[in-house]
Formats: sequence, structure tokens, C-alpha cells
Amino acid sequence: MFNARRLKTGGLRELSAVLAFLERQFHLCRRYLAWELVFLFYSLINTLTIAFIAVGMKQQGRAVDSDYVFYLVIGALMWGFLGIIFREISDSITWERWEGTIEQTFMAPIHRLTHLGGICLFAVLYGLLRTVIILGAVTLIFGVGLPQANYGAALLLLATASLSFIGLGLIAAVLPLLSPEKGAQATHIVEGLLLLVSGIYYPVTALPEWLQGAAWFSPATYALDGVRKALLEGASLTSLLPLAGILLAMAALLIPLGLGIFHLGETYAKRAGLLKRNG
Repeated sequence: MFNARRLKTGGLRELSAVLAFLERQFHLCRRYLAWELVFLFYSLINTLTIAFIAVGMKQQGRAVDSDYVFYLVIGALMWGFLGIIFREISDSITWERWEGTIEQTFMAPIHRLTHLGGICLFAVLYGLLRTVIILGAVTLIFGVGLPQANYGAALLLLATASLSFIGLGLIAAVLPLLSPEKGAQATHIVEGLLLLVSGIYYPVTALPEWLQGAAWFSPATYALDGVRKALLEGASLTSLLPLAGILLAMAALLIPLGLGIFHLGETYAKRAGLLKRNG
């Protein structure tokens, strides 16, 4: 009885701490709201620009399928969502250092899983919010209609892909922890490689043969394949379960791997005295 009550109290305390980190991240967004609006505007313009490429090709008489606009829009929206998750998690250490709270956060008597759990939860919710806003704007401009779309299956693939990108974000987050000067820039190299090989705006088969193999190691490859099949072809949930299974398997590998790498990086950073504000 006593242990059960103690376990329940401890669980509630950790949940409260997770929500506190979630709230803190949203407060940071509000504090830098002007920058957030700029990034949102850029993401919207980027999505529209990509969609207009297909529209322009059709107007020039090119043999472009009518679904090609949706193909590109889905790629842009998916990458926007998954990219936000990746960046928000990987840049969390940069934010801590910039705000001058990195020492307090890492020396506070809380579990690192609680800290990172709040960051990950914020990344997913924030990414979803921005994606919905951009999707609404694109719908108003292009009148996007997908009568065969299976939105339930698409959401399942999106959720499972989010878990995998959380693991990648945790791995990338160690870079700014280990290198206060150049770590944040290095995370964009990882993001760029994922963008290149995952078939965001073109099929993976368009890549050189020596590069196509790298695509199968990216969760975005499977997520995009599944979401496009669900939205453009109306693929059933059953037919997409193999892709969801692959994404879950990748998440089961990447999240513990990311937490382990981050723990090693944190231990080294504390010993080397890297927990300090820079700039």
C-alpha cells in the first residue's frame, strides 16, 4: 500500500514536471513571437512555392499528373512537421545556453527523461499546430481536395514517424551540448542529409544508386511513402501496417539510443565544464 502510494505520488510529480517544461517552451515561443511568425511565414511561402512549381509545369504543357501538386504539398507539409520536431529537440540545448539556464537545468534534481520528455511533447504539439495552420492556408489558395484520402491511416503514420524523429532529435541534441560554438550548426547538416535522401520532393529512385541505400535508414522515407499512399490513393490502414511497424521498430531503437548518447554527452559536458552560457 505504502509503495503503491509512493509510486503514484512520484509519477504525478514527474508528470507535473513534464508539463512544466512544456509550459516553459510555449512561454519561450510567446517571448520570441515575432521570430516564430517569421519562421511560420517562411514555411508557408516555401510550401506554396513548391506547389506552384507543379502548377507552372502544367501551364507550360508538361506531362504532369494532376496529383503531382498534392504530392509536393504533402512532402512539404510532412517535412515541415517532422523537421520542426527534429529542430526543436536538437536546438533545446542551444536555447538553454542562450537563455543562461543550462547550468540550473542540468544540475536540478530532476530526471533527464522528464526534462527531455517535456521538450519532446512540446515539439510534437508545436509542429502539429504549425502544420495545421499551413495546411489551412494552402487549402484556401489551392482548394486542395482529396476525396479518396484516408486521414486516419495518415495520422497513424504521422504519429509513428514522430516517435522516430524524437529519437533522431535526441541524438542530434548532444552536438550543441558537446560543442557550444559549432554544435548547433552541425545539427543542420544532419537535417540536410535527411532532407536529401528521404524523398521529400521526389521519389527515392531519382537519387543516384549509391545514395538510394541511405534512404532506407531515414524514418521520413517510410512516413512519406505511407502518408502519400493514404492521402492520394486512399490506402487502408491494414495495408499500411508494415510501414507503421517499421517506424515503430526504428523508434524503439532510436529513442533509447538517443537517450543513451545524450546521457554520455551530458556526463562528459559536466566533467569538461561545458555547461555555460555562450555569447
